[in-house]
Amino acid sequence: MKLKMTAPLDPGYMPMALVLKDFDERAKKAGANKIVIGIERNKGYVSTYEMAVFADGTGHDEENFDIVERVVKSLLWVRGGYKVIIAGSEVIGAKIKAAYDFGGLREFDRGFMARVYERPFEVVVTALENAPKANEAAEPVGRHLSGCRIGFDAGGSDRKVSAVIDGEPVYSEEVVWFPKTNSDPMYHYEGILSAMKTAASHMPRVDGIGVSSAGVYIDNKIMVASLFLKVPEELFDKHVKNMYLDVAAELGRELGCEIPVEVANDGDVTALAGAMSLDDTGILGIAMGTSEAGGYVDLAGNITGWLNELAFVPVDFNKDAMVDEWSGDYGCGVKYFSQDSVIKLAPAAGIELDPNLSPAEKLKVVQGLMLEGHEGARKIYETIGVYFGYAVAYYAMFYDIKHVLLLGRVSSGEGGNIVLDFAKKAIAEEFPELASKINIALPDEKSRRVGQSVAAASLPKTEK
Repeated sequence: MKLKMTAPLDPGYMPMALVLKDFDERAKKAGANKIVIGIERNKGYVSTYEMAVFADGTGHDEENFDIVERVVKSLLWVRGGYKVIIAGSEVIGAKIKAAYDFGGLREFDRGFMARVYERPFEVVVTALENAPKANEAAEPVGRHLSGCRIGFDAGGSDRKVSAVIDGEPVYSEEVVWFPKTNSDPMYHYEGILSAMKTAASHMPRVDGIGVSSAGVYIDNKIMVASLFLKVPEELFDKHVKNMYLDVAAELGRELGCEIPVEVANDGDVTALAGAMSLDDTGILGIAMGTSEAGGYVDLAGNITGWLNELAFVPVDFNKDAMVDEWSGDYGCGVKYFSQDSVIKLAPAAGIELDPNLSPAEKLKVVQGLMLEGHEGARKIYETIGVYFGYAVAYYAMFYDIKHVLLLGRVSSGEGGNIVLDFAKKAIAEEFPELASKINIALPDEKSRRVGQSVAAASLPKTEK
């Protein structure tokens, strides 16, 4: 497998899109078997994916597993679910079942999904004739601009808040904080409440609060979120799960009113911001910040209810690729499309970063070098751009995409323009059929910095 456009600082990079394409071609040439992968989530919704594999027992069982395991993981983190169904191969099914068993390769993924959906996780193996059927759903979200609203964007390195009146921001602020290293949930609560109060002070009233936050949210409750990584598990349900609802209730008591609140994953808000600014649909939003956040607005302009946790979706098939500390897995998006990627590539670029600096501070050092014309800093963004072009082609296997919108601090400044340029070049060189269909775009600098919080303000539906 030879890349038409290589990653300058990562010669071992093996993009999933090319690996899967090569596997598919070879399996079909050998007289492929067909399997159907099903992922079941809440309310009985099911996502399905059909792919070609080598027949069981033909000397390709391990290769089949290596590829299918990556696809199953991708589907789980794109769509979300507590049940995996493998139809069409007992051998592959048994290996996937072992991988997702207690103590297996994907024990982290198993536990995460079980916690999110509050259901035991399971893998079911069945015959092809019993393959599951897709059962999807989507619903309208956001775009409510009337009245006085607060939009809050909870990032891992800074928190942004906007006071928005009839769709126009009248005040915005950005405050550095350290939620991922604090174990006391009151640190998070007081920081969020302080931001809300500040925004409220710039409006005559508060009609609604919209929150964009990294993590998984169901019914405005925090199910899993890296912002609260250090909070002890025994404190999570009591002090974290309802935190945004509790903050809205306290602010409402102070203002003498009841304030509706709507919480969404920051990636979904990125996609919503794109849908609003472009006035179009089929938008995959990518926020490159502390982690990689993904969100999707479908071709009908609706949110799908999928998980869209692209940080955990594998984009590099190289088993020697950097491992994510949280999940313990290799080649996942968080190490390619976040400040972690910049830090990872710095040594290869000849840049030595002070280990005592925070990740956000390390990113600022590289961004400063970029402004000075440092060639190594430029190579970092070129590499991320190549990564991204190939990753968009992989994401297109799971999403119907017309636009990809980039947000987040990694895409700020000239570095973001380089990422965009090299991503477009990679797609044009390797996947010309996609280059004419998918538009990758960066919003203007102001939108990149506060667009999330402004779009978040439109989330709650109010009577005003």
